[in-house]
Amino acid sequence: QLHLVESGGTSVQSGGSLRLSCKAFGYNLGYYAIGWFRQAPGKEREGVICSESTGGSVTYLDSVKDRFTISRDHAKMTVYLQMNSLKPEDTGVYYCTARGRYFCSPNGDEYTYWGQGAQVTVSS
Repeated sequence: QLHLVESGGTSVQSGGSLRLSCKAFGYNLGYYAIGWFRQAPGKEREGVICSESTGGSVTYLDSVKDRFTISRDHAKMTVYLQMNSLKPEDTGVYYCTARGRYFCSPNGDEYTYWGQGAQVTVSS
């Protein structure tokens, strides 16, 4: 069983940067596509960005393209979400998630393992 733990969530001012970490316990990250989803207050969960086990990445939200990037450190069993030029609309709980496939999916129901979530608050 894969266990995911997010960290790095905090409050930041608009225009600032933040890096979230997702550390995996249990299995080699190389077997999984790792995604980040977020849920804003009163809104549905949405897929943000995903790292494929083959090395590629997919950005699902147009609003974060050129601002958010995802990366992996296999030695540390950790996936990072680098968020730059943050906006108040980026506020929400960010979840790290994994699916036992090489490739990503924008559908959260296709992911098996979820972290507990990290709160990100961007103030104007």
